[in-house]
Amino acid sequence: MNPDAIIEADQLIADAIEGAEEIPDPLAGLAEKTAADPGAPFMPEALEALAALKADNRAAFETLRSQLKKAGCRVTSLDDAIAEESGAPSGRGPTQADILIGLAQAAELFHTADGAGFADLGINGHRETWPIRARGFRRWLARCFFDETGGAPSSEALQSALNVIEAKAHFDAPERQVHIRVGGLDGRLYLDLGDDTWRAVEIDATGWRVIENPPVRFRRASGMKPMPIPVGGGSIQTLHSFLNVQSDADFVLVVAWALAVLRNRGPYPVIVLSGEQGSAKSTFSAILRALLDPNTAPLRALPREDRDLFIAASNGHVLAFDNVSGLPAWISDTLCRLATGGGFAVRQLYSDQDEVLFDAARPVILNGIEDIVTRPDLADRAVFLTLEPIPEERRRPEQELWAAFELERPRLLGVLLDAVARGLAELPRTKLDRLPRMADFALWATACETAIWPSGTFWSAYCSNRDESVDGVIDADPIAAAVRAVMTTRTEWTGTASELLGALAEMAGERVAKAKTWPDSPRALAGRLRRAATFLRKIGLDLGFEREGRARTRIIRITTGQTPAPETGGAQSSASSAPPANWPKASSGNSFASPRLRTVGTFVNGSAGETGATVRSNPLISNAETDADGADASQPHQSPLENTGWRARL
Repeated sequence: MNPDAIIEADQLIADAIEGAEEIPDPLAGLAEKTAADPGAPFMPEALEALAALKADNRAAFETLRSQLKKAGCRVTSLDDAIAEESGAPSGRGPTQADILIGLAQAAELFHTADGAGFADLGINGHRETWPIRARGFRRWLARCFFDETGGAPSSEALQSALNVIEAKAHFDAPERQVHIRVGGLDGRLYLDLGDDTWRAVEIDATGWRVIENPPVRFRRASGMKPMPIPVGGGSIQTLHSFLNVQSDADFVLVVAWALAVLRNRGPYPVIVLSGEQGSAKSTFSAILRALLDPNTAPLRALPREDRDLFIAASNGHVLAFDNVSGLPAWISDTLCRLATGGGFAVRQLYSDQDEVLFDAARPVILNGIEDIVTRPDLADRAVFLTLEPIPEERRRPEQELWAAFELERPRLLGVLLDAVARGLAELPRTKLDRLPRMADFALWATACETAIWPSGTFWSAYCSNRDESVDGVIDADPIAAAVRAVMTTRTEWTGTASELLGALAEMAGERVAKAKTWPDSPRALAGRLRRAATFLRKIGLDLGFEREGRARTRIIRITTGQTPAPETGGAQSSASSAPPANWPKASSGNSFASPRLRTVGTFVNGSAGETGATVRSNPLISNAETDADGADASQPHQSPLENTGWRARL
């Protein structure tokens, strides 16, 4: 070989070696670079060197990988990048959580106003709506995972997936409203039938129909039972045979309450049943619950705290509390909010600060032997029914009663839906001369009633029931009863709260004044008087709280005025027509006990001051018919039943 060529080759080799020494090693100091720049390991030259190191020296690669992890590198993503660089599979397939999240894309996600996540699922051709945290959605997701992989997901993977799915429902999905049993949209009402295909009844001003996939979303709570498919052509009087009501007026109020239950908004009056043992209070409550919102546990004990009542209200449309012996002050106030609509806020977990919010109204049934409603604010939101004991010869076996009820339940539901459709049509034109405390309920019942009874029937029954409840509530309140007793011999009382407390204690007696229910300070007395003022005003006692003199002393003034007229009349309608010829008397259909005359109060007959018995009356006699009987419109005072044109059933 030519010596010159050899020298030239040696020089080229030396230059190459010198150039190679000048190229920095991409792995040198990579961990330190990663601490300052987490993207350093993902540079092309670093990935190429890492792939080569992993192939040539796995131990050195794992040592460097550990250093990179401590420096803050996302080594899982780095492994995928190295595998992609080397052209080999990453060796890490999708996790169970990734698979579950992918499967959840088949569901339509959304959230409610309070941020709770929901999913619409397509199952066997129909749509089901489940909370993402509910057992129903978890079961569906686990079944999809099994169909995809042939195995079961771990609880950790399922929980991780649910967290991501709920976040997507909250941030990436629309907001919608979810209902329990009854919902509304665009002037239509929807009743969830609770069946396996998630059908609902759509009700509008023209009628009702059973539809699939309703436009509103319903939630199925634990314990909800299906309702029968409603059937037309029934008679509301059939319901009378299953309820132990002793007068037509009481039955009218029960049906009016049922029609309110089928509406998607309150207020809902609390229906209070009282009566001695054997008056079928529990059966009465269970039948109403089975007709309007069937549940596996229709009757429950009274809850012990707000949280329990909140849970019950969140999972059922109708709440029925059985054998109530008394209402503590806190639950009486809570039932007031539940009747007219109000918010609850309870802590989600005792270990954190998150709250679960509930803002809605719910229909409530209370039954007990005693007069359980004693506070005027709840009494003003209630409908009171007193059930008579059933004679042994008129009792029916429970199995026979429920079998007959199940046969009639579709037609009973159908006739109620007919009345609801009439209510939707008539409500815009319905007006009352005076609006009671539960104004929306009174307007709704008045709008619906012409599908069943002559116009004005409900208003007469409702006002009569409110008037009858006044004396009972005053008798149950020792302060109101003492005020009434003090004012029997005078027309005005004026003094301070301390002076009034002493006068009331003297009138009530030592035993009552030392009871726990007696106010222990003038301030407490003022609060009790304000609470009782509404019902005292109904018996003609006006309470005023004033300040007198230069010292601005607080003065309580009680005056007796003319007793207010009973709350009768007022429904805007033409003169009531006579009842339908085929309308049966209340006694013909009641299979519990035969109705009988019952005294419910007294009234003063005109200026002569004669006292006579007021009896439950037949509301189905029209005003025109009563006027034809020679009612004297110029008489200064009449009984509530006379004012409404109702005739006593003798």
